[in-house]
Amino acid sequence: MPAVHDLSIRQLEYVIAVADTLGFHRAAERCNVSQPTLSAQVQQIEEVLGVSLFERDKRRVIVTTAGREVVARARTVLLSLADLLAVAAGARDPFASTFKLGVIPTIAPYLLPEVTQAWAKEYPALRVTWREELTDGVLRRLEVGEVDAALVALVPGTESLRSSVVLEDPFVLALPPDHALARAHKGALPLAALDGVTVLLLDDGHCLRTETLALCSRVGAREGGFRATSLSTLAQMVSSGAGVTLLPTIALAVENRRSQLELRAFTAPVPTRTLALVWRPSSPYSATFEALAATLRRALAHSSAIAPSLRTSARHQPRTSSKAPGVVR
Repeated sequence: MPAVHDLSIRQLEYVIAVADTLGFHRAAERCNVSQPTLSAQVQQIEEVLGVSLFERDKRRVIVTTAGREVVARARTVLLSLADLLAVAAGARDPFASTFKLGVIPTIAPYLLPEVTQAWAKEYPALRVTWREELTDGVLRRLEVGEVDAALVALVPGTESLRSSVVLEDPFVLALPPDHALARAHKGALPLAALDGVTVLLLDDGHCLRTETLALCSRVGAREGGFRATSLSTLAQMVSSGAGVTLLPTIALAVENRRSQLELRAFTAPVPTRTLALVWRPSSPYSATFEALAATLRRALAHSSAIAPSLRTSARHQPRTSSKAPGVVR
């Protein structure tokens, strides 16, 4: 019978792959091995542990109760191993490393050009691969080690992460040119002016929807019957006269590039979201991510692609904390 020391990291990866795909054939494809090889290795780890990790028949694979516990701990082992390897790499040159970073869709198209240019200029040996995903997905991948850090808006659920704020991003009201609010308010308007107004929002899953929906509920605004999957779609719907919406200021240079929208700032207290680079407290790259965030703050403070009001806020004293500040001011 195999001994405990016969367990390997590769076997743990096989077990996790079967649990994720619920199929030995799919798991073998994911791990780039033959199905008999993967099956034999999973069977060996079951013999070493003395428990069955999966129920198998011709139609399906089910993770057993013991299997769920083993898979959870296997993920922890692999995450710790990744951190161990990162410590060794970071000791050599952290800015010559390859990082996997997450980013949310309401940030990616507006800031990533600035981010990639700023980092490439200051850290030419740095390699970054980006994964764009909704907030819940990004945070889940960060938790299990599938990404090293993420560029997100700070929301409930990020309090346990280390964070370095890169930008305060005020919301503005976007209206059709002939909307009554556009005619009545030539300057900034109070949020309460949205009482009874139809506001178009993003679809479920976007943290920006949660933030703007809370604002609308607070002042009596009505949600429109259409939910968009992107800020670009929202801007197009508003320009067609379907309603108004709240846009983050970083999106204006792209989404209002043809000046098809009427834009109004809000009077104080201005609703704002906080954009930050976040990472696991256990990451050996904390100092590296602090430096990357600082580089990004400097780049945004002098960016011609960011509205002047944002360039001012980007120059504010950076805030670094393991606690997420309030999102709406």
